[in-house]
Amino acid sequence: MNKRIEEAWNVLLDSCRSYLGEPEVAEINRAFDYAWKILGEATWPNGEIILIHSIEVAQVVSKEIGLGADSIISGLLHNVAYEDVPNRPDFKEIGKHFGPTVGGILEGMAKINALGTDTVDLHSENYRKLMLALAGDVRVILVKIADRLHVMRNLGKYSPDVQKKISVETSHLYAPLAHRLGLYNMNSELLDLCLLYLHPESYKLVDEHLKESESERRNFVAEFVKPIEEKLRSRGFQFDMKARTKSINSIWNKMKSQGVGFDEVYDLFAIRVILDSKPEMEKSDCWQVYSIVTDEYQANPERMRDWITVPKSNGYESLHATVLGPNKKWIEIQIRTKRMDEVAEKGLAAHWKYKGGSSSSEMEQWLAGVREILENPDLNVVDFIDEFRTNIYSDEIFVFTPKGDLKRLPAGATLLDFAYEIHSVVGDRCVGGMVDGKKVTLRYQLKNGQQISVDTSNNQKPKLDWLDFVVTSKAKNRIKASLNEERKREADNGKEILLRKLKNWKIDYNDEVIRTLLKHYQLKLAQDLYYNISTEKIDTLDVKEVLIAKDEEQSVRQKLEEIIPGEQIKEFDFSGGDDYLIIDNNIKNVNHKLAPCCNPIFGDDIFGFVTINEGIKIHRRTCPNAKQLFERYPYRIIPAKWRDSNKRTSFQATIKMSGTDEVGIVAQISHVISKDIGVQMRSINIDSVNGEFEGTLRVYVNNIEHLDFLMRKLQHIKGVLHVSRADQ
Repeated sequence: MNKRIEEAWNVLLDSCRSYLGEPEVAEINRAFDYAWKILGEATWPNGEIILIHSIEVAQVVSKEIGLGADSIISGLLHNVAYEDVPNRPDFKEIGKHFGPTVGGILEGMAKINALGTDTVDLHSENYRKLMLALAGDVRVILVKIADRLHVMRNLGKYSPDVQKKISVETSHLYAPLAHRLGLYNMNSELLDLCLLYLHPESYKLVDEHLKESESERRNFVAEFVKPIEEKLRSRGFQFDMKARTKSINSIWNKMKSQGVGFDEVYDLFAIRVILDSKPEMEKSDCWQVYSIVTDEYQANPERMRDWITVPKSNGYESLHATVLGPNKKWIEIQIRTKRMDEVAEKGLAAHWKYKGGSSSSEMEQWLAGVREILENPDLNVVDFIDEFRTNIYSDEIFVFTPKGDLKRLPAGATLLDFAYEIHSVVGDRCVGGMVDGKKVTLRYQLKNGQQISVDTSNNQKPKLDWLDFVVTSKAKNRIKASLNEERKREADNGKEILLRKLKNWKIDYNDEVIRTLLKHYQLKLAQDLYYNISTEKIDTLDVKEVLIAKDEEQSVRQKLEEIIPGEQIKEFDFSGGDDYLIIDNNIKNVNHKLAPCCNPIFGDDIFGFVTINEGIKIHRRTCPNAKQLFERYPYRIIPAKWRDSNKRTSFQATIKMSGTDEVGIVAQISHVISKDIGVQMRSINIDSVNGEFEGTLRVYVNNIEHLDFLMRKLQHIKGVLHVSRADQ
């Protein structure tokens, strides 16, 4: 076995043994043997050994996220079904060996990999499928994030184009997901790596500053923590204290957003106090430590964050305070217990370890919300991804109902968002409300701790402009659904109006009537027609004129009976079904004439046109006059078809020719025509100028195939460059 594979595997094994039982470790061992048997030392095109990648992804799943055996096995096996691997098993087979959970996780990851997404602006339907796959089983998300983190750590092995593509995708999708699931360390590392490959100069600038100021920060921390440590020990607390520098990406964003240099970013790092507390003492211990710290150092009350009383929706719990430390420098201090710290470090996975935690149900609610949004067929997925990314990084606010129930909303939420959070019907009928006893409008932006009541009216309906100021997905989706319902109600009313009018006009309601109106008004759906009638955008008198004009287009037989004397009608043939006038290929048939403007030939696509004095003229569908006839006299158009009567008949055709004026070109053309015993020449006219000729032939042929054959023969004459059929 390759030494690097063996070393990586031993690191993973040690990690698993530190917190899993022997049966689970044995199962992971079996999964490694299975992966080794299939993958061996196979590599990707960039030279990376596939199995080492798989083992190191499993290490991230185990050590950095802390998931169970199924997820670790999924990390180990996620490449055994790689399309370039010989004799690769499918997911059902893997499921038989390692259980349906592992098979399901791997199948979810494969679906994501198969989508081949580029950026949020591209393949929006792919992103929808991607998010649906992610929201199915949370472990799919977590293992995929571990996979992406390992790819980002090794991105230097890829080409610049691939580096950019993967970094953009990671910053838009995987980093926000890691953040939302409480994997803050991973989120920071992913964003730092994105900055490294997308903006290397910015990354290098901050990184160098951090290295230069490292000893200064270390001295500051030592001076800051000394009095705090003494007081905590004297009170009998068991604790750890450590300093945590902000991520390079976070520092760079602060420099950009605030327009300051590195030295002016005052919160470069935070000091964390991690308490070893009993579960029942966690909150009180944290508040005691907060009291000790703020007694020693002056606190900034505006920078106080209490996520212990009301944890974040992803389960994050901690007390944050910003205090004035030595040398008048502001510094953030974070106070939490070991359990809280593990939840903060390992996110959702830690909830499974501490079952019964108050935040587990909230995370499930969040995932259910993601599914609800994604399953909405009207959703624009690109908008959703943008909103998803924005909402994840935004702060939350907490407000109260009149009864004191707590509601969590994103920062920037309005009174209308709150109304929809209460109930969709309350949102639809909201006309305003009261905030802390003062009247406010629908657009009022809520703030932390406010008490809200909503005023409603049965006459109120959702408006299109509401979508401009609500921020929650729940409100947006409900408003869109309500607007669609309102449109449907209007459409139903419009349909009733149309049915009444048709009855009065003695016109049957049928599909043909609706098709005629849709075509005339250039609409796609009947619902659009009904809606426009109800809202009076379409006048019913105008509808009547359209239908009466259409009503004149009766069947062929009825139309001819109105225009041509009855005794002549008997001579016409309607045996083709569907009221087609059947045209015999015997041109002596006196009931119709071939139009000289386009000279139809047996086999052409044709139609009949009822003239005032000359009976029916038969035109080609490609006749230059056809468009005008169809637009101006649609009620005089008759569908027509040819019927072969097995009689040899002739049709006049005009052929245009051009080319170089070779010696004897006319003789050669005449020779080709004379050799075809079925063709009669009516006339030939050749004009020659500067060594080039243009000619017009008028001939009689049997049908369209006969004409095509003749034209091909003419095309083969030396000097002939172009042969085409003319209309006359």
